[in-house]
Amino acid sequence: MTRERLGLLGGAAAFCLVAILNSGGYRYGVGDQAFYVPAVVQHLNEDLFPRDRLLLHAQDRFMILDDVAAGLTETLGISIPMLFFGAYLLAGVLLFAALVTIGRTLYRSWWTVALLAALLTLRHRITQTGANTLESYFHPRMLAFAFGAWALAAYVRGKGSLALVLVASACAMHPTTGLWFGVWIVVALAVSDAKWRPPVIALCAVAAAAAVWAVSFGPLRGHLGRMDAAWASVLAGKDYIFPSDWGLSFWLVNFGYVAVAAAIYEMRRRRGLVLPRELGLLIGAVSLAVVFLISWPMMSAGVALALQLQTSRIFWMLDLLASIYIAWLLAEAPPPAIGRAIVIVTIAVTCARGMYVMRAEHAGDPIVRIGLPEDDWMDAMHWVAKTNTKTHVLADPGHAWKYGESVRVAGERDVFLEEVKDSAVALYSREVAMWVLGRIQDAQDFGSLTPEQFQALANRYDLDYLVVDRDVALPLAYRNDQFRIYQLRRPTP
Repeated sequence: MTRERLGLLGGAAAFCLVAILNSGGYRYGVGDQAFYVPAVVQHLNEDLFPRDRLLLHAQDRFMILDDVAAGLTETLGISIPMLFFGAYLLAGVLLFAALVTIGRTLYRSWWTVALLAALLTLRHRITQTGANTLESYFHPRMLAFAFGAWALAAYVRGKGSLALVLVASACAMHPTTGLWFGVWIVVALAVSDAKWRPPVIALCAVAAAAAVWAVSFGPLRGHLGRMDAAWASVLAGKDYIFPSDWGLSFWLVNFGYVAVAAAIYEMRRRRGLVLPRELGLLIGAVSLAVVFLISWPMMSAGVALALQLQTSRIFWMLDLLASIYIAWLLAEAPPPAIGRAIVIVTIAVTCARGMYVMRAEHAGDPIVRIGLPEDDWMDAMHWVAKTNTKTHVLADPGHAWKYGESVRVAGERDVFLEEVKDSAVALYSREVAMWVLGRIQDAQDFGSLTPEQFQALANRYDLDYLVVDRDVALPLAYRNDQFRIYQLRRPTP
């Protein structure tokens, strides 16, 4: 193996490690995995989640990743936690490789490539969107983003067909992430290469016909209606969905990405450093901003589909483009000695920030946790997992963020309400939104509900067990140091 390949392997390992540190470590079963884990598990055991299928189907009907993950789990004989950790590492390695490929095409120095990789380990939220540049758990959009970055790498190297294949792969993993990369690549190809214009026009015509079918007869039928007040109320805590929640910082930061990229592009052009396909890269990114501006009035009007597409996540791609150009500005625009000093300082800062995040913000947490933690909550969930597959559990609506994992993930059983993820899934279905809204209203002041009120909820929603961290005057089925599990009705045989 050559020294360069050994260096790239070491760089990929370092990139993944620093990215994990800056994300607060890797943890299975948290965040959006409150949806993705049950979505996979239901394919492995069709008896699970008989009541929550409505909620799970509202989002998983747009994806094939859950089917693929379930198939891989059965075929390879590995656990879901190991599969997800492998996919997480794969996303990191693919993203690193894409950055290297882009950098070796646009830059003159390996130092600049190293700077670009370092910048991409600095996890941050894309201003007032539901997306972070990195996550502390496997999310399919991270894998889709890595494939999208590879599509950009293929494009700048003149491999348009490969770029489109990679975009299609990204769409399969996470439709909207792949869609925005698709717009970027298609416009870039049309701008940079005349021979691509006829196929691009044909591709756009097919895409437009598919979109008309989807909203008229397909899975998006009825989604062009407006979101009413009751539906919107379920999503009130999601400040990234509604334009009315976006302040001045949203516009300045997100459109600043385009301004920064354009200014640095112009600097490169004046120095004679611009590559033939670089203009297409910039115009494609500008087209994404235009797509957002077109969607903004529809989002402001409350059109459901416009809100569901979350076009503000377009700025994640523009953040990537700005990072590509900023790396060049810092490392290659100044004299070489100054540029190298900037690279060294930046790498040191990213490493120091990662250590600070782990030691200060996540003190005591492991860097990598592939499985679920063995604590009192998991002990209670182990007991729940041994009950009938039709068991319906009542727990604090905020149990996932309070105790670490959702009942659906840790106990693999239907749960009355998991307020964070259930309200997020409500974005895709008014029926689910009303399902969630009714439960939010019925479980208000959960911590102070009386035994009679718990029993009334059980009678109304066919609940079997109550899991709480306090004593309640109900028949006790199980307890540990922190949690009690009470029987709400006779167990189903």
